[in-house]
Amino acid sequence: MGFVTFVDETTSGGRSDGWGLEITEERLSVRELIRRRVFQEVAEYNARTPEVFQGLVQPEDTERVLNGYALRTPRRIDPEKQSALALKAFAGNGFLVLVGDRQVTELDEEIELGLSTEVTFLKLVALVGG
Repeated sequence: MGFVTFVDETTSGGRSDGWGLEITEERLSVRELIRRRVFQEVAEYNARTPEVFQGLVQPEDTERVLNGYALRTPRRIDPEKQSALALKAFAGNGFLVLVGDRQVTELDEEIELGLSTEVTFLKLVALVGG
């Protein structure tokens, strides 16, 4: 059993403290790793329903705010829809995934998970006027 730490970074220099998830498999595809991350953050949001969702990608019908995404109307977030949005964002270069110091580029690429693995999600910020 391994422990994966998820860290979010932005190209503008922001970095989250990170949070962890126990994974029982020794190898996992990038697709499944993203899916598990999204399902966990959606489950935590739905259990508490705070005003702001802090997740990998922006849910539908939300507004970007300083620390996440504000839902226009309070509701539960669908983890399947959110996972599909995240996979689409990865495929469209909305974010990069780094396992340790190595970038993974394919959703079906399998990564080896040790006892403690850091996975960085580098969110790409669009340049103004670019």
